[in-house]
Amino acid sequence: MHFHHHGYVSGDPRVQPAAGIGIDRSAQLPDEVDVLIVGTGPAGMLAAAQLSQFPGVTTRIVERRAGRLAIGQADGIQARSVETFQAFGFAERIIAEAYRITEMAFWKPDPRNPSKIVRSARTLDDPGGISEFPHLIVNQARVLDYFGEFMANSPSRMAPDYGYEFVGLEVGEGEYPVAVTLLHTAGPDEGQTRIVRAKYVVGADGARSKVRASIGCTMAGDQANHAWGVMDVLANTDFPDIRLKCAIQSHDGGSILLIPREGGHLFRMYVDLGEVPADDNGAVRKTTIEQIIAKANAIIHPYTLDVRNVAWHSVYEVGHRLTDRFDDVIPEDLGTRTPRVFITGDACHTHSAKAGQGMNVSMQDGFNIGWKLGHVLEGRSPESLLSTYSAERQVVAKNLIDFDKVWSTLMAKKPEEFENPSELEDFYVRTAEFPAGFMTEYSPSMIVAEATHQNLATGFPVGKRFKSAPVVRVCDTNPVQLGHQAAADGRWRIYVFADAAAPGQSAAAPSPTTDLAAWLATAPDSPLAATPEGADSDAWFDVKVVYQQDHTGIEIGAVPAVFKPEVGPFKLTYLEKVYGTDPAADIFELRGIDRGGAVVVVRPDQYVANILPLTATAELAAFFAPLLQAGHRARELQDHAG
Repeated sequence: MHFHHHGYVSGDPRVQPAAGIGIDRSAQLPDEVDVLIVGTGPAGMLAAAQLSQFPGVTTRIVERRAGRLAIGQADGIQARSVETFQAFGFAERIIAEAYRITEMAFWKPDPRNPSKIVRSARTLDDPGGISEFPHLIVNQARVLDYFGEFMANSPSRMAPDYGYEFVGLEVGEGEYPVAVTLLHTAGPDEGQTRIVRAKYVVGADGARSKVRASIGCTMAGDQANHAWGVMDVLANTDFPDIRLKCAIQSHDGGSILLIPREGGHLFRMYVDLGEVPADDNGAVRKTTIEQIIAKANAIIHPYTLDVRNVAWHSVYEVGHRLTDRFDDVIPEDLGTRTPRVFITGDACHTHSAKAGQGMNVSMQDGFNIGWKLGHVLEGRSPESLLSTYSAERQVVAKNLIDFDKVWSTLMAKKPEEFENPSELEDFYVRTAEFPAGFMTEYSPSMIVAEATHQNLATGFPVGKRFKSAPVVRVCDTNPVQLGHQAAADGRWRIYVFADAAAPGQSAAAPSPTTDLAAWLATAPDSPLAATPEGADSDAWFDVKVVYQQDHTGIEIGAVPAVFKPEVGPFKLTYLEKVYGTDPAADIFELRGIDRGGAVVVVRPDQYVANILPLTATAELAAFFAPLLQAGHRARELQDHAG
C-alpha cells in the first residue's frame, strides 16, 4: 500500500486525503451532477466506487430504499470478481469472512434403490489453476458494504443518497442535458418529487429498470418455463455434504443446488419446483416456504432436513432475456452522437441464479463504464470512448445467457434423460473458466488493439484480463503477484518486460529497454506527455518494469528514472515499480514472454489492450493518440493559460 508520500500518515492508510468535491461535499443531493447512478446494487456500487477515485467529477448514487441492503439475493463470488476486489483493496478481508468453494459434490439416485440418493462424484472447483484467487460465497450485502467503505475513504468522500426513487428522465441540450425526476421515498420530503440534472446517467436499477424503459430499450428472450424455490436457512440435517457445494438429482422429485454460506451454519438451497404451465398466471410464485422445505426433504431422501430458521426465501422462474442495447443511442443514430444514459447489470441481462453469474457480470459492467466516464469527464479522453461500453458488454451478456441456458437446462434434467451419466459434472469441469469470469475477450476497438504482436507475450491474450504471475520487487526483495500491484485508481498500466540486459549493463548495442524508457520520459508523442502540468508523472500512467534477472542481479540505481517516478509534494522517489523474476516461477516462462522483451498495455479495468515490441514507440504513440486527444488539448490550454 502506497502512502506517506504527502507526509506522515498515522491513521488508517486506506483513508485517502480528501480532494476535489470531497473537501466540501454536501450531504444534500445537488441540483446538478456530472454522473447520476440509479441503484446501489453491485453494478451501481462498483461504478460509483471507481468514479470516487476521480475527485474532480461530481458523482452521486441514489437508492429508493431508506438505507443499506440487509439481505442480498446474490451470493456467489467468482475468482474474476475477487481479482477485482483486490484492486479495490478488500480481497483479503472478504476472503476471510466468506465460504470458500474448493470442491463440488454430485448426488444421484442410487442404482440399487432409486428412491435414495448417493454421492456419485466429487470435482475440484478449479482443477486447472485458473486463478490464484478462490471461488467464494458471501452475502451480496457485504460486497456492497465493502464498496461503500471504499467510496467513503476515497478522495471524493462519496456515499449513497438513500430515499430517492427514479421516476423518469429526458435528454435535452446544454451542459447538463439529462433531466432526471426523482421521488422522495423517505424523510421529511417523502412523496415529493424533484429534478436533478446530469451530464450522464447510469441505470443500475435491476430487472424492472425504469431507466431502461425511459430510454426505450426492450428486453427479449425466452419465456420463463421452470420454477425454483430458493431459501437461506439454518437447519440440522444428516445429509453428509451439507457444507459442500452440491448438485443433487433425485429419481422423480427434482433437483437441488446446495450452496453453503459464510459463517459455518447458513446454507442456500435452490429447490426444483418443476415445469410451469403456460396458464399458471404466476400461481407458482405463491409456493410457501413450508412447501419448499417439504420438496427439499423429498429430494434428499433418505436424509432429512430440519429447518430451524429461515433467513430469506423466494420463488423465481428461469428466463433468459437481453436488451437490444446498453445505452440511449438508437441504431439510426449510431456514429452521429455519443451516449448520455447507460444501463448495467440486471437492467440489461437476466438469467438463472444457479451459475452464480448475475452479481459477477454486473460488477464488470460497472467497472467498464466507471473508468470510461471518469476519463471523459476529467478531460483525459474524448466522448467517443463511451460508445465502447455497449459494444463490449452486450457481447459478454449474450455469451453469459447462452452458457446459462445450457447449465440451467442440465440442472433441471431428470437423471434418466442424460445420455451420459456424468454429463452434468463433465460440463461443470469443462467450462470452469467461463463461470470463473475469465472467458471475456473484447474485440479490437479504440481501446483494444489488433493482436499483431501476440507472439511476444502469448500468456497475455489481447482483449482478455491481465493474468497475474509472481515477481520479486527489487527495492525490498519481497515476492509479490504482479497483477496485485494495480489498484482501481483509473490509471492505464504499461508493463515493460525488459530485454536480456540488466540495468546499467554495458553492451555493444544500446538496450531497447533503456531506449524505450528515455522515449516514455521525454518524447512529445509519449502517452506520459499528456499528464497534466503539476500532477505526478505517474498520475495517468502506471509504468512498471520487469527484468529477466532475479532481484540480486538488478542494481536499482541504474534503473531508468521513468520506472522510479518522483511523487507527492516532496518529490519522493518511488522505487516499488521495479521487479525481477522469481527464480521459482519465472514470469517470462509462465506467460510466454519473448526474451527480446515486450510492452504489455493494460486498461484501468485490468484487460490487456495491446502488446508491442520494446522498439515500437510509434505504434504505442499511435494507440494512445486517439484516447489522449482530450488530455493533450487540456494540457495545451493549461500551458497557454500559463
